[in-house]
Amino acid sequence: MPIYTRKGDKGETSLFGGKRVPKYSLRVDTYGTVDELDSLIGLIIARIESSKFKVKSLRKTRDELVKIQNDLLDIGSTLANLEAKPLLYLDERVLDFEKLIDEMTVKMPELKNFILPGGGEVGALLHMSRTLCRRVERRIVELAQTEAVDNHIIKYFNRMSDLLFTMARFVNHREKQKENIWKK
Repeated sequence: MPIYTRKGDKGETSLFGGKRVPKYSLRVDTYGTVDELDSLIGLIIARIESSKFKVKSLRKTRDELVKIQNDLLDIGSTLANLEAKPLLYLDERVLDFEKLIDEMTVKMPELKNFILPGGGEVGALLHMSRTLCRRVERRIVELAQTEAVDNHIIKYFNRMSDLLFTMARFVNHREKQKENIWKK
């Protein structure tokens, strides 16, 4: 079976259930942006796996990122389905995120200033994923103004961006990368 269908050659795509919509629709843009985030997280996982720090110190971070990738596919398919059931398990994932944030935070210096995104390669990529996560969140909130969107998804992305920020700091701390303080 070929990967191409030719059905989208005129600028439309199908949602689950068969409804045809323009490829520029906010719903398609939203789940497309979720897919971008998923791909970036895949790159981060690859960099962690090729990093000299992969043994033990970043294993938990890597494993959580893989779980997030699975969540993102669930969320993307839910956003592409006008009849989708709520993803109730996301509430538990939000609690998982909060627990991980707390665990990492106690292992790092206290954050007293705004910091510039950066650090080592993995840390910088995690900062980039945080900003893309915020874009996803903005798209989802905008979509929710005109169409039905599972509220669990909004909460998930809000907390996930906090997790990605903390992961960036944590990875940089583990790799002994200095955080650059924002100077006005």
